[in-house]
Formats: sequence, C-alpha cells, structure tokens
Amino acid sequence: MHLTCRDLVVRFRPDVELFRGLSFDLTQGDLVSLTGPSGSGKSTLLEVLAGWRAPTAGTVSRNGVVTVAWVFQSPVGVARRSALDHVALPFLVQGTRRPGADARAAELLDRFGLAAVADRPFGALSGGEAQRLMFTRAVAKGADLLLVDEPTAQLDPASAATVNRVLGELAGTRSIVVVASHDLATQAACDRTIDVRGVPAGVAT
Repeated sequence: MHLTCRDLVVRFRPDVELFRGLSFDLTQGDLVSLTGPSGSGKSTLLEVLAGWRAPTAGTVSRNGVVTVAWVFQSPVGVARRSALDHVALPFLVQGTRRPGADARAAELLDRFGLAAVADRPFGALSGGEAQRLMFTRAVAKGADLLLVDEPTAQLDPASAATVNRVLGELAGTRSIVVVASHDLATQAACDRTIDVRGVPAGVAT
C-alpha cells in the first residue's frame, strides 16, 4: 500500500497559492506529521490526500489505498451512546455479530486507555477521552489512510500529552497515518515530518 504525491500545487485564486512543488511518498505503517505556519495549507493537503479536493497541479497516486478515516479536532459522537457502542459499530458494519463486536471493541478501548469509560455515554467523556475515542474508532474501521487534523488544539496539557502518547502507538499499524498539527509534542510523536511549503523538515524523533 502506497500513497505517492508529485509536484502538488494548490491555488485558490491566481494570487492565493498555498503550496507548490510538494512531493513525498507514504507507505503502510507510516506515521507522518504535516508542519507549516497557520494558513500554509495543512488541512487542505489532508483533503487532497483523501481525494476530497483536486490539486491545482501535480498528481496523487493511491496504490491499495481504498478506505479513508478522518479524526477531526472536535470529536463527534452520539451523546447518549456509550464509548463501547462507538467502537463496536464499525465491527457490526463489517458483519461481526454483537458479542464479537463488543469484545473486539473492548480490546481496543483497553489498548487506548479507555477501558474504564467503556460504558460511559459519549456526552459524559472529557475532551481527552473523546479524542482518544475517535482514534480508537478509526482503528476499528481498519482504514487504509487515517487523517488527523490538529488533535490536541482544544485540549489541556495533560489531555494533550495522553493523546500524543496514543498517537505514537498508531505507528506500525496497517494504516498510513498523516497528522496536521502545530503542536511540537504531536510532531515528535510521529516518525517524520513533511513541511507543506515543500521544504524537507527532516526527522521528528
């Protein structure tokens, strides 16, 4: 599974160009952060990678990348449904019977430090717990490409540290994981960084 970008350009108007000449290769198990100042196009690049926005120029090749999951900076869930329900749903959609779906969901919740809140309604979760739940649900979906947009932007330092630890555990999974973030700790949790301005940023860890 590979995702290859060559000479990407995104331009909104003739006088508004976010980035130019952006080229990189991603493969299964990669955990990569996108860096750059505000307005440089990190979130827009996530949309391009997902296939939701066409670049002005350049190419994106998705070899074996079929399913995409997105973790937004504001967690979204059903207030009265439990954390377990949120993670079990992807398994149910895949055809797993309810007892098996619950068991697999419980294993993932434990992996991401959420076993204690498995039965808690989404609306009663803290910000950090809800964000970790979004990661857990995305892993349950088994997405080929996991896109994460500013996961710690609205969290307190302690919750952000926990989310960054969980993010680091996504390295080496079956997914390609791409994270857009200003947070230096989030960037450090990733294997490498890509500067959206097209300038190599080196290794983050």
